[in-house]
Amino acid sequence: QVQLVESGGGLVQAGGSLRLSCAASGLRFSSYVMGWFRQAPGKGREFVAAISRSGDSTYYGDVAKGRFTVSRDNTQNTVYLQMNSLKPEDTAVYYCAADFRIVVLGTLSYDHWGQGTQVTVST
Repeated sequence: QVQLVESGGGLVQAGGSLRLSCAASGLRFSSYVMGWFRQAPGKGREFVAAISRSGDSTYYGDVAKGRFTVSRDNTQNTVYLQMNSLKPEDTAVYYCAADFRIVVLGTLSYDHWGQGTQVTVST
């Protein structure tokens, strides 16, 4: 079955950087659009970024524009989220997601989800 395993979360000071990774298995990775979402305590899930199957197209939510970069390595079945200039309000559990059918990168419905990795940004 499809498995998505996030890593790279942790505690970082405001202004710092983190790179999240999501290793995928059980799927033909290059056939899937990959997305990143986050959920802060007491809030709903929020779209962060998405990347096309080949990696040549990306789409970002407002929370990510100018600070985060999504990329993928189809030879390693891994998608990344580079996060720079982190703010305390970026504190959340970050999830990666995969979907085979998505055509438009702004689509928010994904079939497969990871368990998430905690990112905490201190002041």
